[in-house]
Amino acid sequence: MEYRNLLIEKHGAVAALTVNRPTVLNSLNSAVLDELLAAFSSLGQDEGVRAIVLTGSGEKAFVAGADIAEMADLSAMQAQEFSRKGQQLVNLIGRLAKPVIAAVNGFALGGGLEMVLACDFAYASENAKLGLPEVTLGIIPGFGGTQKLARLIGRSRANELIFTGRMLTAAEAKDWGVVNAVFPGGELVAKAMETAAKIAANGQLGVAHAKDAVKSGLDMAEADGMNYESVHFGALFSTADQREGMRAFLEKRKPVFSGR
Repeated sequence: MEYRNLLIEKHGAVAALTVNRPTVLNSLNSAVLDELLAAFSSLGQDEGVRAIVLTGSGEKAFVAGADIAEMADLSAMQAQEFSRKGQQLVNLIGRLAKPVIAAVNGFALGGGLEMVLACDFAYASENAKLGLPEVTLGIIPGFGGTQKLARLIGRSRANELIFTGRMLTAAEAKDWGVVNAVFPGGELVAKAMETAAKIAANGQLGVAHAKDAVKSGLDMAEADGMNYESVHFGALFSTADQREGMRAFLEKRKPVFSGR
C-alpha cells in the first residue's frame, strides 16, 4: 500500500513509523486511521521487523488529536463509527506481538494520547504536552481514553485530566507514569530507536509472550495471571529460541534467535 500520510523507515529489525501531516500537527482523520491500520497490520506480519517506534513529523506534535474540520459535521451514527475505527487502531497496537514504543515529540492530545496509551511504553521530548481535551469541545475521548488512562494512572487522576481537559507537561507525564523518560527533542527518536534495537536483539517469541502475559494479566485476578504466565513459560520451552538462548549462555556467546 502507498501511504500519503505516513512514513515508514526500517533500521535493521526496527521500524520507525511516522505520522506525516506536520502542517495540521499530524491530526487524525479517517484516511490517516485507515493508513495506520494498514501499516500496523503490515508491520505485524513482517518477519524482518521485531520492534516499532511510533512518532510524529516535525518538532511541534506527535499527534495533536483528531481532525476537527472532519469531525464537526458528523452525525451521531457517523461519530460512533469514527470512534470504533479509532478503537480498532488502538486495539490493534495492543494486540501486536511486537512491542511498540511511542516517541512523543510535542503535542499528544485526544486521539494522539490514546495512541500513546495503546503503545507498550513511551518516551517524551521536553516540550511534549499530553492530554484529553475533548470536554472542551463538548464531547468525550472516543478512542479508548476513558478506559486506558484510568487503568494506567488510576481513576482519580484520570478523572481530573478528562474532566478539566488540561494538558500534562512532559515532567508531569513522567511523574504520573504516562511516559517512562523525558529527553531533549533532538535526542528523543534516537533514544527510542536505541531501546527498540535492544528489544529486537532478544528472543522475539519471548518478548511476544511477555507482552501478552503482562497485558492479559491486567484483566485477570492475580492467581489467574500467574497461571497464565506459567502456560507461556512452559510453551517457550518447546521453541528453537529457548534452546538457542540457553545454549548460547552456556557457551558464552551471543544468541542468534530465529523466532521459532
